[in-house]
Amino acid sequence: MSKGIWIGVVSLLVVVALVFGVFLSADEITSGHYGILMLALIVAAIMLGFPTAFTLMGLGMIFGFIAYQMSNPGEPWRDNQIFALMVQRTFGVMNNDVLISVPLFIFMGYIIERANLIDKLFRSVQLAMKNTPGALAVATVVTCAIFATATGIVGATVTLMGLLALPAMLRAGYDVKLSAGTIAAGGCLGILIPPSVMLILYGATAGVSVPKLYAAAFIPGLMLTGLYIIYVMARAMINPKIAPKLNAEELKTPWSEIIVNLAKSFLPLALLIGFVLGSIIAAWATATEAAGIGAAGGIILALAYRQLTWERFKEAVFLTARASAMVCWLLVGSGVFSAAFALLGGQELIENWVKTMDLTPMQFMLLSQVIIFLLGWPLEWTEIIVIFMPIFLPLITHFQIDPLFFGIMVALNLQTAFVSPPVAMAAFYLKGVAPPHVTLNQIFAGMMPFMVIQVFAMFLLYMWPDIALWLPARQYD
Repeated sequence: MSKGIWIGVVSLLVVVALVFGVFLSADEITSGHYGILMLALIVAAIMLGFPTAFTLMGLGMIFGFIAYQMSNPGEPWRDNQIFALMVQRTFGVMNNDVLISVPLFIFMGYIIERANLIDKLFRSVQLAMKNTPGALAVATVVTCAIFATATGIVGATVTLMGLLALPAMLRAGYDVKLSAGTIAAGGCLGILIPPSVMLILYGATAGVSVPKLYAAAFIPGLMLTGLYIIYVMARAMINPKIAPKLNAEELKTPWSEIIVNLAKSFLPLALLIGFVLGSIIAAWATATEAAGIGAAGGIILALAYRQLTWERFKEAVFLTARASAMVCWLLVGSGVFSAAFALLGGQELIENWVKTMDLTPMQFMLLSQVIIFLLGWPLEWTEIIVIFMPIFLPLITHFQIDPLFFGIMVALNLQTAFVSPPVAMAAFYLKGVAPPHVTLNQIFAGMMPFMVIQVFAMFLLYMWPDIALWLPARQYD
């Protein structure tokens, strides 16, 4: 039996024992405790490897059926409203205008990736940074940030940059830890930088405007990218051996050639991304309209570079359909699960427990962020958003915390969890494409300084919320 199965089974047994066997007598067990059991079951099932969306739907249907029968004894089972809820939730997700932007943004990212535009971009940025300390690592961070604005898919960015940048840095004599850490951390920028799919999902779950979320994430995303670049350059200046200069041939590349390469690779993509994000932040277009422009622009760019074949187009469509279906079924499952959880009284039980702790808003914020950080180890961000955000949202209202600000903090937090050992998801994405001699321990060690930087960025954001809130307030209030 694998380690994940053991953890899931033990966790489930401990929670069930605590809820039903140790602290509660038969008379003290309420429907709310069934809700807690339901929450424990979903976490254990995910850790055991069950499909998240369908597990959410299955547990939601089972416990929803029980909850309705408990609150309506004597009702015929065929009249149980949980069946109607399943249909309504599915229709609601299909009818959500905001969610239409998800497949369009995902398609934009995949078509740009499949057209090899990022390969050309990385090469031109690398030459443009030739006189910068740690030029290859800086170029990697910049390319990751640009690619993050074209796709919100973390795994795709880390994997692609692992194939492009890691061999180049290792051939140039870069330190393995610095190289791996730069790619893993830079690849996770897509969680925060618009058009982040995570922010779309959070907006749909929390009822927060996606354009406002994008505006709020814009400056923190640039700030975090800048902190990465400063760290890489500082390391290269302190110890040039870990980040050698480019070879003589690359250093002699004339600026006229570099400018032409940038104009061919960087400028068209930058114009497309700038127009897409600018139209959202400036309120010229909705997120869905801008996503449509981005998808069409990605196709036009791929055609212009003569990189769009029928096979690549089909592959991008297939990957988009697969990722979009996962997101939409997750939302369907989370709606049923959350409704059953609330009907059982699990939400009320947790709210009352938190309120009895007599926390200040700052203490609640710290507690919630620690919980989300720990959840980010065994769970994907999609699971955290659709399962646990509905539990946090009523408490956010109680403690008078702006859900817009909370969403940006969650994005930064989950990005931190993605590069935090021992279960850093970015490390496993990178290990899958890294040369055999690059060990998982080296990748973990390389990510640690970037994790510290992200914690520092969270501290800055918490101390000065206007870093995130200034732009949406200026644009929309």
